[in-house]
Amino acid sequence: MAAARAGANPRPPSLNSGEGPGGERCSPEQCPRLEFLAGLPHNASPKPLREKLCALQCHFTWCPKEKDPVDVAHVLKTLALLVEYTAYRTRSTYIAMKAYMHHLQGSYQEALRDLWDAEDALMEDDQASFPCHALLIYGNFAWVYYLLANYSMTELYLGRIQEICQALSSSEPYSVQRPETHAQRGWSFLVLGFQNGEEARKCFQTAIQGDESNKDFQAGLAISTFACWTLSRRSDLWKEATRLMEDTLRRQPQNCDAKVYLAILLQSTDLPRARGLVEDVSQGPLGPEVLRNMAQLHKPHCLSRTISLLQQAIALDPGYHLLHYDLGNCYSGQLERAAPEERGAIREAAIESFQRAVEADPLSVFPKLALAKIYTEKSPLYAEEIYRNLLEELPTTGKRSQQALYLHWGDFLLRGKGRRREGLEAYQAGAAILGGCPKKRLLLRGRVAKMAEEDSARDLAGQEVLRL
Repeated sequence: MAAARAGANPRPPSLNSGEGPGGERCSPEQCPRLEFLAGLPHNASPKPLREKLCALQCHFTWCPKEKDPVDVAHVLKTLALLVEYTAYRTRSTYIAMKAYMHHLQGSYQEALRDLWDAEDALMEDDQASFPCHALLIYGNFAWVYYLLANYSMTELYLGRIQEICQALSSSEPYSVQRPETHAQRGWSFLVLGFQNGEEARKCFQTAIQGDESNKDFQAGLAISTFACWTLSRRSDLWKEATRLMEDTLRRQPQNCDAKVYLAILLQSTDLPRARGLVEDVSQGPLGPEVLRNMAQLHKPHCLSRTISLLQQAIALDPGYHLLHYDLGNCYSGQLERAAPEERGAIREAAIESFQRAVEADPLSVFPKLALAKIYTEKSPLYAEEIYRNLLEELPTTGKRSQQALYLHWGDFLLRGKGRRREGLEAYQAGAAILGGCPKKRLLLRGRVAKMAEEDSARDLAGQEVLRL
């Protein structure tokens, strides 16, 4: 194993691998690596270490650039699905990112376990490029040990990173400009959400400049371009995403993600082709996220089929909150067209789905907003309670969540309570939030403009009455 790690020292079993002298895996309680306060020298100065750490290419230097607060539970669920179902050689990147997320929760033992697993996954998936990909894992290791005040282990991993950088002829002691590293960063941006599509796209474009033939890099560029299109709906991005997805399928004919994303792109221009792609995907084994995306494709045409697909996905992963949220939205859609005698049962099914989504991820704002909206008709006091609790949590939520909350709260005040001035204030507060979701901001600004027009018309009418 050590020979395969070009540029790195053989790892001491008790310090680096989590293994005992005989090669057995230690428990966190037994492993000397975790007993960093007992027997290891701690005489290095933290200040120069911090400067070196900030130069590393790893999740600790990439993820803080995320502008919105991170829903750690949601990201960890996303990573778990990607590790199990990914079609690309990215498992080690995703497992290493779990370490960063666990550190955000203060779970440092779990973070170290993740990094050991990431090393193992990298050895299984991609021994040929181990040194370059290991920079990310070793960078995360260095940061975790630094935050544990274990500066000896921090120095050990910084030393290994420096050796790899020298072996790769890097001009920088602790970083290297390699296509693989840019791609790792791109995949990590996508994990944090499609709102990071533009950053991910730039990473994959840079990676492809260094390795034009890499199929995974091409797929990453296609997905990140698709992500950009989903937010903007620009025609130029639609054309580019469609072309790149077609190219990806030519290189990787069994890529289910590419088939589903291409079907989404084509559903308004070539519905038979889109349906054919979905049918092709349905012939093979499917993960929860692919089933979820397939369900979204059927939603405009066949809500019952959408519900069936989501129920299949939930059977595979009952703890995935977005599946319950999507299912609740389907029932809400049925509620709008249901006969009076059916409305009660459908409403209860929607409430149950949204509640399960909240239970699976209590920090997720959108299932709570959906729950409040469906309570408005029959239990407005419950709806107002949800909104007020969310407003108290507002500073800890992301911009997209804040915009959605102000939009829903304004609608509730205006239409449910008849409190026009307070509703307008909610819309104005949401419209003033820069960034976030362009569509939500446009809706908020539209609400404000409409109310201004209504007020202006009312003032004119009042002036006419006065003239009479």
